[in-house]
Amino acid sequence: MVYKFSLTDPRYRGRSIFAIFNFIFMTLLMACMILPIIKVLSDSFNGDTVYGFNLWPSNPTVDGYVYILVKGGTEYLRAFGVSVYTTIVGTFIGLLLSAIGAYILIQKEMPGNKFFGYMFLFTMMFNAGTIPLFLVIRAIGLYNSLFAVIFPLSMNVYNLVLMRSFFEQLPRALFEAAEIDGCSPYGIFFRIVLPLSKAALASIGLFFAVAFWSEYVHYVIYISDTAKYNFQVKLRTLVIDDTFTFDGNYNASLNTVKNAAIIIAIIPFLFIYPFCQKYFMTGVTMGAVKE
Repeated sequence: MVYKFSLTDPRYRGRSIFAIFNFIFMTLLMACMILPIIKVLSDSFNGDTVYGFNLWPSNPTVDGYVYILVKGGTEYLRAFGVSVYTTIVGTFIGLLLSAIGAYILIQKEMPGNKFFGYMFLFTMMFNAGTIPLFLVIRAIGLYNSLFAVIFPLSMNVYNLVLMRSFFEQLPRALFEAAEIDGCSPYGIFFRIVLPLSKAALASIGLFFAVAFWSEYVHYVIYISDTAKYNFQVKLRTLVIDDTFTFDGNYNASLNTVKNAAIIIAIIPFLFIYPFCQKYFMTGVTMGAVKE
């Protein structure tokens, strides 16, 4: 027997109304997210200063991007390079610490396993605060170094807990079989655990990358040399403080350059997300189901 779906069927009426509501809600939510980006993109190509919403620039120009990438290259490209460097290095270190820490925490026979797990969770709820952390950073000689930004952000307990939850789902039989074959704990980690954890590594790596790319506060607190500021700090200075003057003939306004800088800041992850999506959709549900 074949059943046909019908909106008039009382068995499906409530379900269909819910589906229609979902469609309308998601459409409005998507519009709220997409329309501001469209406005910024349009204004980044508009040589005139506009205050309304325009889907198409009235005075098309690419001078805003030319100024950011070419004329202001020494300052803005250096800041962009700092963002790329800290994002790559910080994501690698963060993944390394999270993966190793999670692998250690799933070793049930390790003395103090639960104690260390609780101590990590404790730091998620309570921390020393900004001033003690600043004093520690300065005492160990990392002040005014990019590692003063990289190390604190790399030690993320939330990501470590997510990684541990994923590792706990791996069949214990794989570990036991590897031990019988003479594989060391390091070999199990590199030959079995990591290859089976691509989804978790991609998802948590994306979390780390977004955090490093968007970081602002740590640069302001721990970095005194403006040459080591990342693109987000320069973007804030450009957009908020208006400390910007043209020194040439450009068919662009201050508003054009501001919006061009914003688009440049979000472009990298517009390309990264599609490639990581299949892993991300799997990784976000890790640890959600226990069998």
